[in-house]
Amino acid sequence: MTSASVNPPYGLVANLNGERHKPALGFFAFIVVAHWAEHIAQAYQVYVLNWPLPEARGVLGLPFPWLVTSEWMHYGYALLMLIGLVLLRRGFTGRSRTWWNISLGIQVWHHFEHFLLLMQVIIGANLLGGPTPRSIIQLLVPRLELHLFYNAIVFVPMVVAMLLHRKPNSQERATMACACAPERVS
Repeated sequence: MTSASVNPPYGLVANLNGERHKPALGFFAFIVVAHWAEHIAQAYQVYVLNWPLPEARGVLGLPFPWLVTSEWMHYGYALLMLIGLVLLRRGFTGRSRTWWNISLGIQVWHHFEHFLLLMQVIIGANLLGGPTPRSIIQLLVPRLELHLFYNAIVFVPMVVAMLLHRKPNSQERATMACACAPERVS
């Protein structure tokens, strides 16, 4: 049995990391940046416009306030982010894979924190008997600032990975299955 028959070069994951890697990364990046924009808008509302935190709901949260208070929505995004990082991982090689893995590792923790928040809502009991659901790090850092931080430390290595992926060295280029990097001009 050859390695090609063990890991066939077709299927959803192979397609997303081969010929569809570039558009898949673009779509994923759009979702991540839109989510980032929501957090930045909420921080702007609190720190620049001096809105009380319950009224600072980002852009989508203004017409749809339930979005901000829904742990299901927050957990869903954390899960979507984790799935995206896992599904698109195979397309990265060398240095870009290292940075993508860093982003993935941080997102695993971020996902765990959201899972913990969701479980508190489902069970009806808050961490350490607190008045609201809280994550572990949220015991030390307020939620608004914590989620800005989490999104930044997941986003930055993800962007570094994408930039390195678009400019691979010759070894990395030789192992790439996608066309994300522009052809070299000699």
